[in-house]
Amino acid sequence: MRLAVWTCAGRRRHGLLYHDDQVHSWTLVTSQALDTAWKVARGSVTLAVAFLVAALCYVRRMHSYLGRRLKWWIGYLQRKFKRNLSVEAEVDLLSYSAREWKGETPRAKLMRKAYEELFWRHHIKCVRQVKRDNYDALRSVLFQIFSQGLSFPSWMKEKDIVKLPEKLLFSQGCNWIQQYSFGPEKYTGSNVFGKLRKCVELLKTQWTEFSGIKDYHKRGSMCNILFSDAILEYKLYEALKFIMLYQVTEVYEQMKTQKVIPSLFRLLFSRETSSDPLSFMMNHLNSVGDTCGLEQIDMFILGHSLEIKIKVFRLFKFNSRDFEVCYPDLPFREWPEISLLTENDRHYHIPVF
Repeated sequence: MRLAVWTCAGRRRHGLLYHDDQVHSWTLVTSQALDTAWKVARGSVTLAVAFLVAALCYVRRMHSYLGRRLKWWIGYLQRKFKRNLSVEAEVDLLSYSAREWKGETPRAKLMRKAYEELFWRHHIKCVRQVKRDNYDALRSVLFQIFSQGLSFPSWMKEKDIVKLPEKLLFSQGCNWIQQYSFGPEKYTGSNVFGKLRKCVELLKTQWTEFSGIKDYHKRGSMCNILFSDAILEYKLYEALKFIMLYQVTEVYEQMKTQKVIPSLFRLLFSRETSSDPLSFMMNHLNSVGDTCGLEQIDMFILGHSLEIKIKVFRLFKFNSRDFEVCYPDLPFREWPEISLLTENDRHYHIPVF
């Protein structure tokens, strides 16, 4: 009986132990599985976080790099555009004066007063700065002709100006024109006719196009494009120089036949350095765009050749009769008027009323 009870009790204890071992085994396995799963998950999370951090760092560095490159390119394009834009946007006249003429020197005070005179008396509100080189007088004049949509001079409407280079050579025997200089380019020889023809043809094409545009804002936009192209610009200025030379040659031929000529041309031919068209070209015109700009008498010739009245405010002559001058000063001419301002008779800017 005792044996049977012991046996039953032993079996129960053995069963409990077996059950406990089984539970412990499953617990251990589960714990190990969970531990392994956690390690795997923790490794994956750590790897994912590391990857995410690396990706964010890469994106941040790439963003910083692209930002720097974009900023550099924007600055480069702005510098390039600003360098090429030969007629800048309008700026407030008095602000420009205050910025350019600081201090209390007599000249600075004079200039500020001259600018105030332009603002209050002549109602000039803004100024467009023009690139400072030896073409700036021609640039200032041509920009206004195009931006205002002025039409051809009457004599240009009657003649094909593209053929004028050959006309000087074959009709008037001016073979010396082969010594014409295109700004810094000193000598072109027999190629001069082809180069001049291309320049004059470009002037005719552009002038025709601008004069046919009625919308002021569209002309302004096109001017900004044209006067940002240095190569086209210089061809136009050389065309203007040639037009001046052609007019001087025409008037010289008239003078030889005792015809009445404008007094400004008599003044021109009275100088030893410009007694005839050849000396005018060699001693004066060839240097324009290279070592010097237009002189005052050249401004007279330019205005006469283009049939416009060029009004110039000479700020350094403030409070004198030479503060405001016109080229040419012929009151009976019904020519359109454009305005320039200069601080020294060498460089010109464009006033905006």
